[in-house]
Amino acid sequence: MTARLNDNDLTDNAYRTAKKAPLMKITDVEVLRIQAGTEPNNNWLFVRIHTDEGISGLGEGSLQYKDAALTAELENFGSYLRGKDPFQIEHIWTSLHRRVTWTGGAVTISAISAIDLALWDIKGKALGVPVYELIGGKVRDSVPLYANGWFSGKRPSAHGPQDGGEPERDWYATRAKAVVEQGYRCLKLYPFGGEQVITPERITRGVGLVAAVREAVGPNIEIGVDVRARLNVWSARRVAQQLEPLDIAWLEEPILFDNADTMAKFARSVRVPVATGEQLYTRWEFRALLEQNAIGIIQPDICHAGGFSELRKIAAMAETYYVTLAPHNSNGPLSTVASLHLDMAINNCHMQELFLNSVDLYHEVLTNPIVIENGNGTPPAGPGWGTDLDDAVLAKFPPADFTPVVSEPYLRF
Repeated sequence: MTARLNDNDLTDNAYRTAKKAPLMKITDVEVLRIQAGTEPNNNWLFVRIHTDEGISGLGEGSLQYKDAALTAELENFGSYLRGKDPFQIEHIWTSLHRRVTWTGGAVTISAISAIDLALWDIKGKALGVPVYELIGGKVRDSVPLYANGWFSGKRPSAHGPQDGGEPERDWYATRAKAVVEQGYRCLKLYPFGGEQVITPERITRGVGLVAAVREAVGPNIEIGVDVRARLNVWSARRVAQQLEPLDIAWLEEPILFDNADTMAKFARSVRVPVATGEQLYTRWEFRALLEQNAIGIIQPDICHAGGFSELRKIAAMAETYYVTLAPHNSNGPLSTVASLHLDMAINNCHMQELFLNSVDLYHEVLTNPIVIENGNGTPPAGPGWGTDLDDAVLAKFPPADFTPVVSEPYLRF
């Protein structure tokens, strides 16, 4: 009697032979950069891993304003990857993370993330299945999206003038209603800019913007409020107290993210839900946060927290604490596609972040677009990620030059 092949044993050579999946080797690692659409001083960074069987895989490691460092790390890792079996994703991930000196941090983990995504794409293409099928298959048919990037442009926005007057509130209200009319059931805004110590005027302006949006969209639309770690604990508590009657879905990054104890104490001291995690890397950094049992939503970024492999593990850890994921995604199209594949296959996904002002460029750059209908997203159909990058389109958007720190927009919002 012939033993039944285990569909989960994707590294077994007999299984790959039975599935007619080639035994391949990595031949090259290619780094691609383009200007990030509506952000003239920012770039998206992709990696394409080539194999000797002609199958290539795509990943993304867009790390705002860290292009040079990330490119160098990827090129160095490429020297290790050449000749390796791309199916050995776990071994490669662990080698890049544990067998290097001075591991960890934004640059190294973002490089690992990009490589990891590309390897999953190769495996899915070689086996002829979408990536989400490789980790157990779908648990939902589509993923709820929450809208970001709906307020940018020449009008007042969280990234522009902050005059606090009625025209600004009216503009926010009008734009928020337009987002809801497109089918989105959740949107996010950034109403609290400025220094760590807040003033009554800034509280009035920020709470007023949220109130205007709440009135415009009604009680059944979720509103996320992102502070971007701009406030100290005293200031964030004052903000949370005044936001409470507006029934917000979450208060994101109310204080700096790098002290899990303080974040947890803050979350327990307020009556609005707190979300955080976009600048935490790997399961080890999330462990300290989850063990506090104070945060209801975590937001790991698939380009920066360790890729598809690591977000699966973070999601599993979070599920044991009854914590939900709303993956962070301020990056490019591959980040969005890979996040949707993850979301399709994990039980504790809440929503997926989507920048509306980037969608048109996403669809121009991708050979097979993301499916977005009534505020829900589905990854492109097909093996691997189900899509590729159109090199002719990439050539139309050469990477931007910028000056680190000076070019970064954080002082403006």
